[in-house]
Amino acid sequence: MLLVYTQKITPRITYVFKHVCTQILGLPVGFTSKIEEFVAHEGMKLSYGKQSLANEVFIQNVDLLLEQGMNDLEVKVHDWDGVPCFFAVGETSSIPFDIFAASFYLLSRYEEYLPHVKDKEGRFQASESLAYQEGFLEKPVIDIWAQKFRQVLSNKFPNQKFPKRKFTTQTIVAVTEAYCYKKKGIVRVVLGLLLDLIRFKPKYVLHRLQVMTRMKKDPYDIYTKVIQFLKKYRVPMKFMFQVSDFSTYDRNINHNRLELQSLIKSVADYAEVGLQPGFYANQKFAVLKEEKKRLEDIIKRPVKSAINNHYNLLLPDTYNHMVELEFQKDFSMGYPEALGLRAGTCTPFLFYDLNFEITTPLLVQPYAINSEAFGKLKENEIEYKVLEIKRQISMVEGRLISVFTNKDFSEYANARRNFSILKILNEIQ
Repeated sequence: MLLVYTQKITPRITYVFKHVCTQILGLPVGFTSKIEEFVAHEGMKLSYGKQSLANEVFIQNVDLLLEQGMNDLEVKVHDWDGVPCFFAVGETSSIPFDIFAASFYLLSRYEEYLPHVKDKEGRFQASESLAYQEGFLEKPVIDIWAQKFRQVLSNKFPNQKFPKRKFTTQTIVAVTEAYCYKKKGIVRVVLGLLLDLIRFKPKYVLHRLQVMTRMKKDPYDIYTKVIQFLKKYRVPMKFMFQVSDFSTYDRNINHNRLELQSLIKSVADYAEVGLQPGFYANQKFAVLKEEKKRLEDIIKRPVKSAINNHYNLLLPDTYNHMVELEFQKDFSMGYPEALGLRAGTCTPFLFYDLNFEITTPLLVQPYAINSEAFGKLKENEIEYKVLEIKRQISMVEGRLISVFTNKDFSEYANARRNFSILKILNEIQ
């Protein structure tokens, strides 16, 4: 066990030390504010404060983990042996910056609580983040810092053994619209045909008519193909279905339709199924509660996972609603418009509510790749970017999560390229 001395044990200190030391390094951690107990401890020990005490690893702190609420912080990024870091401290510190304050700043999404420019969807943009502006968005910096911190501990306490992690992958398929044309009702079919004609899209007119007359399979009906791929290559995959009411923002077929319920049940036989909340569920607790119940009624089991990969992630409200409804995992932590790690880590972490200064039980699963971001890149850049992110995450033996949609594997997208990327991500020859 690593014993940590600090003059004041705050919820922020407890939270971030447990993530860096326990979640990433696999090292149990204890805390004390009693100097006598700390000095008498014969095992690994670390002091976190303004000056060192005895024969320990010493991390000089900044004030962030001793504060409450949010302040407009000045953050200057420096280089630490080729790795970006911030919150620099004095030379007496075993590490030249406050690794725990910097990690907390990224994990808590501190910058998203501060004033920022939103995109047209009302979302926090990748371009507004420190990581994007300083060029480390595609690096799991917290995990890299943790590995270097592990070396500092090993140099001081050479007899300490650390458990090894293993590089893993997870693919999410977000199903916003289960079908492109099928089972959408006569009014929507007619309006869709008129819009396709007005916009002069003869291919879509033809496909719509062929699907309606059962001469062609619906383009978004890729589930058999994807599940066959999943079974053949044993790819860890989750499907997140939307069961929202029809609205301007949510355009799936009605959740009461037997075709949709049958589809969800059949997919649930091969992969875990979770919820993709609709626009209003993201904003209103009662709607999220209803959508969770709908999906549970369909699959006849508790729904534990969710993803919001399109609408604004309202912090802390979105996550607090999930906690209250007993969701266990969330896969929304990423940017749909950019590849990279929104919270600076590829290790799942508990959500910390800055408003109430508490650690919640919701386990946030950060994704690094969202297929929506491919549209911002040149075709010959996509595979290179994916490979580089995979390399960065595999170097720290982390977890690489990617998000696709059912449309990505249809004829309306580059399905061959996307299946190829799935193979690359999952090391399939």
